[in-house]
Amino acid sequence: MNGSKTIAYTYSEPVVYYEYMYDTARLGKEQGLKSVMISNGYIQEKPLTELCQHLSAVKIDLKGFTEKFYQETCTGELKPVLHTLTTLKKIGIWFEIVVLVVPTLNDSEKEFTEMCKWVKENLGPDVPIHFTRFHPTYKIKNLPPTPVKTLEIARKIALDTGLHFPYVGNVPGHEGENTYCPNCRHVVIKRAGFSIRENHLKDNTCKGCGHLIPGLWA
Repeated sequence: MNGSKTIAYTYSEPVVYYEYMYDTARLGKEQGLKSVMISNGYIQEKPLTELCQHLSAVKIDLKGFTEKFYQETCTGELKPVLHTLTTLKKIGIWFEIVVLVVPTLNDSEKEFTEMCKWVKENLGPDVPIHFTRFHPTYKIKNLPPTPVKTLEIARKIALDTGLHFPYVGNVPGHEGENTYCPNCRHVVIKRAGFSIRENHLKDNTCKGCGHLIPGLWA
């Protein structure tokens, strides 16, 4: 080992090399090395359950919240991804959701509202959801970057729905990057891009009011 604390399986879809990921995560865990999977969520329940025995956390890219978007833009289906999310909830592993918000394709307030309601009802209010800014590249160059206002609307809808930890992503320095205590609303983790600027946690609780902040903090 070279001092690394975690292996992240991503770029490209790690389910494609499942056996390698499983074996490496298992061996890493035996040496005290944590593993996290970043996935689009297309995986059967049994292999996911077996894999999670050796993972510390999972991040799922929820591409949108309509079958139309999945079929026309991703050549896939939404339902299997939702099943993966509920399976992760059942397993009890820490997981987070990232939504790349693409202008005109998956950025309607109606879709945000339906997504947030589903997350709260099926996964609970403490699952973090990141609304991330799109930038034109690769196969979609004909659309502009996501307006920051759209991400702010999505985050507000999430908060109004009762989700405790919605974020704005790919906008360094935005207040939506921070983690707020859902009880007293004070900042407990202040971020700027990939940097942590302030940490106001004490034994996984808010220093201000003592409220437990769910997550993997150690």
